[in-house]
Amino acid sequence: MGHDFSWVSQLPFFDALTSLVGGHEHDSTAVCSVLLVVTVLTLFVLVGYGRKSKDLIPEGKVSIKNIGEVIVQTLLGVLEDTIGPEGRRFLPLIGTLAIYILFCNLLGLIPGFSPPTDNINTTASCALTVFFYYHYVGIRRHGWRYVKQFMGPFWPLAPLMFPIEIISHMARPLSLSLRLFGNMTGDHLVLMIFSSLIPLLVPIVALGLGMFVSFIQALVFILLSMMYLSGALSEEH
Repeated sequence: MGHDFSWVSQLPFFDALTSLVGGHEHDSTAVCSVLLVVTVLTLFVLVGYGRKSKDLIPEGKVSIKNIGEVIVQTLLGVLEDTIGPEGRRFLPLIGTLAIYILFCNLLGLIPGFSPPTDNINTTASCALTVFFYYHYVGIRRHGWRYVKQFMGPFWPLAPLMFPIEIISHMARPLSLSLRLFGNMTGDHLVLMIFSSLIPLLVPIVALGLGMFVSFIQALVFILLSMMYLSGALSEEH
């Protein structure tokens, strides 16, 4: 099996999709992989929460619903520690990003699949979502006084601080997208190289490392996103 082989390339509409995105097979592979991740996550939600339950006591066995509740409680704790009591209202965005990025990363550990996050378009879309949203939150909280955060604490230095702050904020989506893209691309390449050179035992170690990197990169992305949201909400800068 070649390094460039992907199961999604066997889909009947793959060639038409490749033509639609300008003939770039890597982009069409990423699109199909994203659709696969979204489909799997949707099925998990339907299976775990599709049936209405009035039970207040959790089930006594491991289930998709229990796993989902653990993830939600963990994210809520991190949000409240980072942003404060009102961090709960950002759970839909942060939770969606965390689970989506994590599953995209983990998909690359399955032979014949590429992680959608090794495509810069996927990571840039997540980063730009965070970028525009935290500015929206800041403007909604402070009004146009939000611009004062770009002026610095000392008004005479405002002409110097303003362009520095603008460059700093513009670099945030670039940093978020390139960090995730670079790490997942490198991790996927390492796994493929080890699997082709030494197909016994060693790939197991690479898989373990890949799972660790997948979790860490998803965690870093949402932690930075929460820090940006916290900064947009703060009264002082």
